[in-house]
Amino acid sequence: MSRSITSVEGFFRKVSKLETKEFEVLFYRGHSNRREFKLRPSLYRDSGWRKREHFLVNDLLSSNPSDFRDDKSMFERLVRMQHHSLPTRLLDITSNPLMALFFACCEFEKFGGEVVIFKIRRSRIKYSDSDTVSCIANAARLTAAERSGIDTSLDRIAFNESDPIRRLLHFIKEEKPYFADVIVPSDMKKIICVRPRMSNLRIASQSGAFLLFGIDAELPEEGNENLQIERVAISAKAKTKICSELEALNIHRGTVYPNIENSALVVREHHRSLKPSSKETNPL
Repeated sequence: MSRSITSVEGFFRKVSKLETKEFEVLFYRGHSNRREFKLRPSLYRDSGWRKREHFLVNDLLSSNPSDFRDDKSMFERLVRMQHHSLPTRLLDITSNPLMALFFACCEFEKFGGEVVIFKIRRSRIKYSDSDTVSCIANAARLTAAERSGIDTSLDRIAFNESDPIRRLLHFIKEEKPYFADVIVPSDMKKIICVRPRMSNLRIASQSGAFLLFGIDAELPEEGNENLQIERVAISAKAKTKICSELEALNIHRGTVYPNIENSALVVREHHRSLKPSSKETNPL
């Protein structure tokens, strides 16, 4: 990794020098501790969570049905679960490099951060209504035994006639009644980039997108042929300064996490830092 950057300007210079082809799209992810944070979704960081995925999903859906009322697919439900801190098979990324820089600097002041940059072919980017997205997202509803029984080495006919896949097809058809009884075996182990609907305020504010991890999928830290990766190191000593510079660009907790509690916190801290002036008067 090259020399750590110490300012927003330095970060801009670094990002602007990236070489991309016209068919490539850049996405970003901020890690506030570059030594510890890995490119794994929260569900995959604990084997216990992974085994109990369908319990996590079903318990939250059954206890808070009204919160998922407007979601049209399992993928959209996973997005909502992710933003309410439930472990999922989603990894947050963003199309806004400054948003990633904020996440790289907003915590762990004693540790160096990083911005991970993904180069992805435009043709490989999916949307939330994609059939492949439906297949992988609905795998979250299978039991651990059902997921472990999925054998992607089978030919397509045998694969789609297997019990776990017939169960998966049942879930997919709940959101897509027209879905044909054909799943491509290799799709179930893919990691795919998904642009979600901007129906969620936080997704919109963060220019959010996701990497959706298939069954037992792993992303090497150096990337792979479909996800090229570069990294920009962030100096630990410069994190506070960079956050101040980002705040001047209206990127802070109040805009990144848009709700009244965070807005109130930002307003309070802003006015705490201001010195009272004898010339100030109350507006009539």
